[in-house]
Amino acid sequence: MNLSQKLGYPENSKLLIIHADDAGLSHSENRATIQALQNGMINSYSIMVPCPWFYEMANFAKDNPQFDNGIHLTLTCEWENYKFGPILPVNEVPTLIDQNGYFYKTRLDLINNAKPEEVKKELRAQIERALQFGLKPTHLDSHMCSIGVSPEFLEIYKELGKEYNLPVFINKQFVESISLSNKKYNYENTILADNLLIGNFADFEKGKLKESYEKYLDNIKPGFNVFLLHPAFDDNEMQGITKNHPNFGSEWRQIDFDYFTSEECKHKLKENNIQLITWKEIQAIK
Repeated sequence: MNLSQKLGYPENSKLLIIHADDAGLSHSENRATIQALQNGMINSYSIMVPCPWFYEMANFAKDNPQFDNGIHLTLTCEWENYKFGPILPVNEVPTLIDQNGYFYKTRLDLINNAKPEEVKKELRAQIERALQFGLKPTHLDSHMCSIGVSPEFLEIYKELGKEYNLPVFINKQFVESISLSNKKYNYENTILADNLLIGNFADFEKGKLKESYEKYLDNIKPGFNVFLLHPAFDDNEMQGITKNHPNFGSEWRQIDFDYFTSEECKHKLKENNIQLITWKEIQAIK
């Protein structure tokens, strides 16, 4: 049986999770994510535990258990003037931080410096912080897919999923596209997303991001698909956070919010016979 059948759908169903990354990053990100969950087609999100606005989003998660919420495991911080770091004391995870005590900006710096045992220690601490707060996560995923830089980091991620009985989001093609290792990955005994749908910078630069999203939905394939979004508002807060970073910047995030709360998006899903599913459903068959 494939995943569709295990979930009680026909074998060739077009399964889709519409997922919002980066909740907890900012107040703008939180407000947009909440509105998109309540009034739009987004049906999953994940929270960044180390970020300043974690508390706000965690309270929403506790009060709204009807929505999928995962832990957006975080090891990098890509922004120019907005920084965050480990939740553990820095002397416990010294290889995860730069000279100023924050997470590294790039995956390359992460893999060149981070010791696997410290990666596992910090990621477990992030999960434990969420659980202690009273969250009941439905899955794990990874900020910037930083756990995909090497097979060793991916194994840590998978092990934590098993330890906490949580599905982990993995798309083989995406992991291998950002890999910084020449070693072979092991995907056995793991539920893989068949297709990852995510906007690209070329379409954004041409002002065609919305059109590309419509094409994705028109051409979605049978199997387990995940549409990865970053909804936020193009306001002063997000403009400051994403300064000099137009890729997934504030303007891009506003487009994500606008399209996936639109009637056009709702119509596209219906027109293409797309079945929205949740991580909670997947968790139940594990």
